[in-house]
Amino acid sequence: MSIKEDLQAGIDRDPATSSRLELFLTSPGLHAIWMHRVANKIWKLKLRIPARMFSNWAKFLTGIEIHPGATIGRRFVIDHGMGIVIGETSIIGDDVLIYHGVTLGGKENSAVDRHPIIGSHVVIGAGAKVIGRITIGDNCYIGANTVVTKNVPAGSTVVGETGRVLSKKEAISGHWVSCLLYTSDA
Repeated sequence: MSIKEDLQAGIDRDPATSSRLELFLTSPGLHAIWMHRVANKIWKLKLRIPARMFSNWAKFLTGIEIHPGATIGRRFVIDHGMGIVIGETSIIGDDVLIYHGVTLGGKENSAVDRHPIIGSHVVIGAGAKVIGRITIGDNCYIGANTVVTKNVPAGSTVVGETGRVLSKKEAISGHWVSCLLYTSDA
């Protein structure tokens, strides 16, 4: 994982950012990811309290809460990151893009793997909630405000309050965009 790679991923996925310098200086999502990497290294050294303290400082500075125990892949991009919560046992693949208000949360109140596994090349829309030790396959789109509590197969588009998986035809036709805007679980 490199700073150059992170900057390029941010430029590639955020048309509102015009330069690497602008991204470097102004992106709380990028800052949160970099601070998470430091906290994660501290966590892996079994220095749990310092890792949590550093993580809390990062949350204070960025508005993005990433537990130091979470595993995050390469080229992870957080766009408009305020209010994001990523739980301790979450695993996130490469080339994932998430928007503000996303929660990768747990159902269990015990020290088990209780947070989601997110595949590579996944987009998670604003306000989506992915809850429990479930797997979101590679190349999925999770629509804004969607609640997902069950496994999602690779290549799927999921929308609505009940996490409706769209057919390939609906997803390809762009129907998922109208579902995000107008329906909850049609």
